Amino acid sequence: MPTLAILAAMPDEIQALLAAMTGPRRHLIGRREFHEGAIEGVDCVIAMARIGKAAAAATTVTLIREFDADAVLVAGLAGGVHAEVRVGDVVVADTLMQYDLDASPIFPPYEVPLLGMTRFGACPELSGMLRRSADRFLAQDAAGAIAAASEGRLRLDAPRTHRGLIATGDRFVKCEQTMAAVRAAAPDALCVEMEGAAVAQVCHEFERPFAVIRTISDRADTTADADFSVFLTQGAGAYASGILPGVVRDWGAAHAKAGPPPPAR
Repeated sequence: MPTLAILAAMPDEIQALLAAMTGPRRHLIGRREFHEGAIEGVDCVIAMARIGKAAAAATTVTLIREFDADAVLVAGLAGGVHAEVRVGDVVVADTLMQYDLDASPIFPPYEVPLLGMTRFGACPELSGMLRRSADRFLAQDAAGAIAAASEGRLRLDAPRTHRGLIATGDRFVKCEQTMAAVRAAAPDALCVEMEGAAVAQVCHEFERPFAVIRTISDRADTTADADFSVFLTQGAGAYASGILPGVVRDWGAAHAKAGPPPPAR
């Protein structure tokens, strides 16, 4: 049966999904835990990648080579960059890039050497499933779920789903100087995080479809570290449990009918 791989950087971003897994089998590979089992009747493998591009790339290779993952889904938190992206919003990637990759003058800035690519396109079918599930959650359950999980300490102001560019780099963005560098490299970026584009590159090279969804935990400014920590412990689980099971269910139903979606080109 086809397998959907799901990874996140930190335990809080994925714990709710692990709790929904039936028949879990734990594997320890490269000092990382991989959990095989079923979610919504679909074969899945869930991994905590740890933080950063190298960690995410290593985890993705393992998911593909050791578990023969048919598609890879990245979930977790991110810092909002675009003016219209607010805390509590959800961003689904249509493309991803590494804003801190620069091998110039040998290669153009931000281009992955020897691949001739700056941006990697996510799988439209899987991304569409993410957006539809996020829209359902935000419209029906988000405010109550977050209020309950945080005991009223987190309040959302009509959160929305966005789709566009996600910028990835090996830096936790928390100041205007770094934010300016992100905006210079990717003026159309909606949010910034530390793993997505690395997963995208590996999936491109192994010809596996992928998608990335990020919940906005902070505005990548001087309060980002505090805001991120609060949202991680009080909001991340509610988003994961509210959005991801529906995506798994939709992916399983679509795959049973038509086979896995093709990788983006």
